[in-house]
Amino acid sequence: MATDRTPESRVDVCIVGAGPAGALMAAELADQGHGVVVLEAGPRFDDSSRIRRMERATRPGIDEDVWDMGGERDAFTSDGDRHYPLNVARVKGVGGSTLHWQGMVMRLHESDFAGTVGTGEDPAWPIDYDDMQPYYSEVERAFGVSGAADNPFAPPRDEPFPMPAFPPSHSDSLFAPACEELGISMHSVPNARNSERYDGRSECVGYGTCQPVCPSGAKYSADVHVEKAEQRGARVVDRAPVQRLETGKSGDSITAAVYATPDGETHRQEARQFVLAAGGVEIPRLLLLSQNEAHPDGLANSSGLVGRFFMDHLFAGAGGTIDERTRQNHIGFLTSETHQFYDDPGQAVRDRDGNVVVPATDQPLAPMKLEFFNYAGPSPVELALSGGSFGDELLADLRDAYGNSIAVGGLVGQRPDRSNRITLDTSTTDDHGNPVPNIEWSLDSRTERTLDRANAIQTAILEELGVDISWTVGPTNTGPGYHHMGTTRMGTDPEESVVDARLRTHDVSNLTIASSSVFPASGAMNPTLTIGALALKAVDHVDADL
Repeated sequence: MATDRTPESRVDVCIVGAGPAGALMAAELADQGHGVVVLEAGPRFDDSSRIRRMERATRPGIDEDVWDMGGERDAFTSDGDRHYPLNVARVKGVGGSTLHWQGMVMRLHESDFAGTVGTGEDPAWPIDYDDMQPYYSEVERAFGVSGAADNPFAPPRDEPFPMPAFPPSHSDSLFAPACEELGISMHSVPNARNSERYDGRSECVGYGTCQPVCPSGAKYSADVHVEKAEQRGARVVDRAPVQRLETGKSGDSITAAVYATPDGETHRQEARQFVLAAGGVEIPRLLLLSQNEAHPDGLANSSGLVGRFFMDHLFAGAGGTIDERTRQNHIGFLTSETHQFYDDPGQAVRDRDGNVVVPATDQPLAPMKLEFFNYAGPSPVELALSGGSFGDELLADLRDAYGNSIAVGGLVGQRPDRSNRITLDTSTTDDHGNPVPNIEWSLDSRTERTLDRANAIQTAILEELGVDISWTVGPTNTGPGYHHMGTTRMGTDPEESVVDARLRTHDVSNLTIASSSVFPASGAMNPTLTIGALALKAVDHVDADL
């Protein structure tokens, strides 16, 4: 049957994007009795395809994206010192990039909001941790988070996690003595996946393919709240990419979202309130595409900051092999981390005898968190399919090559820099003739120093463990965590920010942005929990205005 993609005649809220922020807001606003339409650029994926997609993901050498990214629809360009591989980890579709994510959900620290994390060089948020704490608790219940109160460096909590934490993996037990010797605290990782049956979804059954596919549904993805939104009366329209936002002559408010459909039609969805929840690249792109006489430099861009201060988290890691079985790839997600160096990345590392292993430094550094990998090295499937041996020879090769890899990873926060930005590349167009996003991205010296620092601590842990270190990822060969932040930053001064503390744009009275694009600084925590908390905060403000 043909899908009806014509606009609704009476709508309170039009939301652009059906990822975690858009889906959560749609479900909550519909539950409060508001008429909601969600316009999603990508398709609606069939749940029954997840097993097939998982199988495709395990096969090396398959030249196609598991979630169908690529082509003219998803074209982009990249300038700056470093190429940014935008389509590697994002998903356009109902559920957004939570279809692909690993599912780690940490709260930002009080120091992140205050601007004092690391060396205190980052801008403060116009809200603080106390403002966010009730929304953090609410979104942990909404996503279904498994965790424990064993992290001595975490911010305060006002209620327990919805589900118990996953137990430490086997490789965590190998790391533990080395970390104890170096005075490094290990603790559990909050995960948006079910450690027990929750919200009608299965507990984790250990497929180990969390990225890019969770076939069981134990890992949260935003299509969960899309279904809830539709059950409560919201309408979600897939394959309906918004081309531009229209305003009245004065430019004070949006009148309609103009979107395209697969049959070549163009429609206008009118609403009282509009929400952008399409991520840190597509949101600034849409605002820039929506320039008009009242907004000649792009919608909500009187500050000139739409698209600027693009940030990501940078990966640091080191690994190799050890003369013990590590049971690598038995679990597809992290069970242990350390946030010991988050607020104080320059602290010294000493062994139990007091000998300095990594000296202290007072150089400016960024926040960092370190991750103890239980999925380092290839899986047996990858080894078998990429090797050239068969039968008994293959079995011997697998026994020799698999099962003793181990690694420490980590994320480092990037300093906000106005020269890192999203612009429109008018020389390249998408499948609707619109200029594609261009990403101008480079790293600053503080980020590079912190990557070096992370590598030094990681190396100390691995050497204490007796690992034969064979690879390191640091300042010269680092890559992004695919956490797009900062391109519509939040603040109190309209000349220095795009949205206010209510997530409302300074320039347009009925436009809210719910995204990591509003982050004034990156921190070093995976951003999705904060995105969800901000979305719930935005729900309160939009509901009050309606």
